[in-house]
Amino acid sequence: MLDVMSLRRVLVLAGVVVAVGGAWMLYQRANAVPPIDPSKLATVERGPMVRSVVATGKIEPITKVELKSKANGIIERLLVDVDQQVQAGQVLAELDKEMLRARLREARANLEAASASLQAAEAQEAKSTVEAEAPDVAFAKAAVDRATTLQAQQLVSRESLDQAASAYQQALNRQRAAASQLLIARARVAEARAQQAQSQAAVERAEEELANATLRAPIHGTVLTRDVEVGSAVSSILNLGANATLVMTLGDIGQVFVRGKVDEADIGVVRLQQPARITTESFPGKTFTGRVTQISPIGVDKDNVITFEVEVSIDNSDHSLKANMTANAEIVLEEHADTLHIPEAAITYDAQRAATVQVYDATASGGRRTVPVTIGISNGTRTEVLDGLQAGDRVVLPG
Repeated sequence: MLDVMSLRRVLVLAGVVVAVGGAWMLYQRANAVPPIDPSKLATVERGPMVRSVVATGKIEPITKVELKSKANGIIERLLVDVDQQVQAGQVLAELDKEMLRARLREARANLEAASASLQAAEAQEAKSTVEAEAPDVAFAKAAVDRATTLQAQQLVSRESLDQAASAYQQALNRQRAAASQLLIARARVAEARAQQAQSQAAVERAEEELANATLRAPIHGTVLTRDVEVGSAVSSILNLGANATLVMTLGDIGQVFVRGKVDEADIGVVRLQQPARITTESFPGKTFTGRVTQISPIGVDKDNVITFEVEVSIDNSDHSLKANMTANAEIVLEEHADTLHIPEAAITYDAQRAATVQVYDATASGGRRTVPVTIGISNGTRTEVLDGLQAGDRVVLPG
């Protein structure tokens, strides 16, 4: 009998235990924290935070020159090649000079002829000057005066006086003729001098054309392009202007710049001499340093978007950067070396622009709790947290 009673008690106690256990499991299940996708959690990190704007453009030399010839001709010699360093004044190319030398010889011969003509004209002028002075007029006049006096004294005949007067008149006529010839001689001298000057100018022009057939480097730099080969025809920039043949392009790539576009929303905080970090696809993982050196005063409207051109200069003394490389210039507006930061997407703002985040907390209802935070600078993807969080906290991302 006692055994049966004991068995019943055991069964009852077991039933109570099972019921209590089931109730506890139901309670735990009803109050369990719902799981949060780990991909929706972000850890509060400590590190540098940079506020910046990015201008994308191409690497360009600060100094670039398109070399074109002042003379027409055929390329006879090319003395440099692409990527070669050149000094200012160095000979780069030469045109065929045979025709130019012939023109110079002809011009010099014409100059010698003009000089000889000038000498002859000057000699004739000197002769006409002497003749125009007519020293015999004074003697003839004196002879007339003497004959007049003697005739009045009946010492010479009337015929002698007439002869003296005739000689005087002839001397005057010769003097007037010589004066006319002098004017002609002087005109011929002036004409000969003009011809000589014209011939001299032709010589100088021929000499300049011959000199222009030798193309020299106007700057110290690097040969960026060579657009002709030996035997290529070259047209003069003096004849065709901008359409003249491009011989080669030189640039000083020791100093280069990136010309990029900055949105009008950001241009107000860009200043001259602000530091910048430049990255290129050609050098992944490597950052070059530069500074803002020019900000366009006028914006460009394209598709209803206003942008401003900004130039960022870069020291490229090792010539690692090449012209026309695509580059991103990150212009640093503000930088904090050691600060807390979280993804921008984790922050929620209310109507008063007060910022809060959802912090993961297994003991809180729903596994998260709302924490007000004070934020600082942002780079567009991550935001600095000045107060409200600690390093290692995990915040919940939306979605």
